[in-house]
Amino acid sequence: MESLFRIIAAESAKVPIIVSIPHCGRSFPKELAGHYKQELASNPDDTDFFVNDLYDFLPIIGITTIYAHYSRWVIDLNRSPENTALYDDGRIITNLTPTTNFLGNPIYANPVFEPKRKEVERRKKYYFQPYYDEITKLLNATKEKFGQAILWDAHSIRRSVPTIQQAPFPDLILGTNDGQTADNRLIQIVKDSLVNSPYELSYNHPFKGGNITRHFGNPTENIHAFQLEMTKDLYMDDTETQYHSERAAKVKETLISTFEALIAALNY
Repeated sequence: MESLFRIIAAESAKVPIIVSIPHCGRSFPKELAGHYKQELASNPDDTDFFVNDLYDFLPIIGITTIYAHYSRWVIDLNRSPENTALYDDGRIITNLTPTTNFLGNPIYANPVFEPKRKEVERRKKYYFQPYYDEITKLLNATKEKFGQAILWDAHSIRRSVPTIQQAPFPDLILGTNDGQTADNRLIQIVKDSLVNSPYELSYNHPFKGGNITRHFGNPTENIHAFQLEMTKDLYMDDTETQYHSERAAKVKETLISTFEALIAALNY
């Protein structure tokens, strides 16, 4: 079986920041691969394509990365294990074990393959919980070493997904669950850096951070969590299918300066 995730360790002096990339995976476990519509599963459009490539600078600045190998269609690592809805405003919200894509199209070749309760529990045990356990270990080790830890959950999305909202998304969407998942001082540092970038920033709208941010963010315990969503055309071509090195290089400048501002503020 392919490993569930990959951890890329810091190459320079480690800093108290962990980056999670839960939706860049495209693989399917052998026992499930034939259950999906192959024309969709060969290139699952809800994937956060190339986000792990976009963040490839992290080891150089001392940040450890964890990213998932399996597609979010197997199990969505950024949903509640109880499958509690993240939002209640009428937008499409794919499930913990999705049966449709963001456009509402069925992803399984036959409804008989859609996971029932026993299969959902199996996937939670084998594909969901290990990712959370590993983040817990990384954060605990980081806090033990530095007295604090930041978790940055990295995502991307198409510029326009009408089933979520009619208007195109802004360039960057920073989520902290309405300020609950990180200290206000750190939030302001991140916001200031992103506001002063070439990109349009929205804060906690239309995304507040998914389950990863909400589960791990606990500023009273010196664990701070952020989710950064960005539109794919910032670092991909206009079709949002191919990596665009020049665009990506500009986004990396913004990300690096934001992480550097955070690192400088941590006083560890």
